[in-house]
Amino acid sequence: MTEDAVLLSVPVIKQQYHWDCGLACSRMVLKYLHPVSDEEFERVCWDLKQTESVWTIDLAYLMCHLGIKHCFCTQTLGVDKGFKNQSFYKKHFDTEEDRVNELFLKADSKGVVVNKCSVTVREIECHLEHGHVAIVLVNAVILTCELCSSPAKYCCFLPVGQKCFCRKPEYQGHFVVVCGFNRTRGCIFYNNPAYSDRVCCTSISNFEEAWRSYGTDEDILFIFRES
Repeated sequence: MTEDAVLLSVPVIKQQYHWDCGLACSRMVLKYLHPVSDEEFERVCWDLKQTESVWTIDLAYLMCHLGIKHCFCTQTLGVDKGFKNQSFYKKHFDTEEDRVNELFLKADSKGVVVNKCSVTVREIECHLEHGHVAIVLVNAVILTCELCSSPAKYCCFLPVGQKCFCRKPEYQGHFVVVCGFNRTRGCIFYNNPAYSDRVCCTSISNFEEAWRSYGTDEDILFIFRES
């Protein structure tokens, strides 16, 4: 039997820097299903040599390292060379391309589950119905929360007190934790690590547009709560 609405109690954790939204999302997920001490989390990040450039495949390795059942679904097994021309990727692209491609190549031998496939919103809802969660890469320029009094600017996760005068880009990669849905209202609930005090909500159409935007590869990391 399917449920019309689900909202899982995933704790909201705010990111500390402009680059660690993926790690903040990982902390949220781990506190929800498999408490891990801050010391152990930091040790694993250190062991995996995670830097200020964190890709979805890095988060999959993190979950694997901690013994968490997971499945990383993406449209590209490796780095899309077309991203090199995007301002968001340009800074780290040349140094990261080989590293990220190697992670994909070694994933299977390391026990990291990666599938090249397209995922539907219905599949995400089914995943949530079983109490599982997912970390999703979205275009923060597009994603709009219906509950926030003012839309989250793409640079809202800059360090406190630091103002942003930069031109709005076409793409700004950002990780969020999908934690619920309401079919009657046609919406998706998610935790945005840019904040520490709210669960955000957007329409399914807006979520899909942000998630399937060029630059995301439709990356989604399914994470399973052990039954």
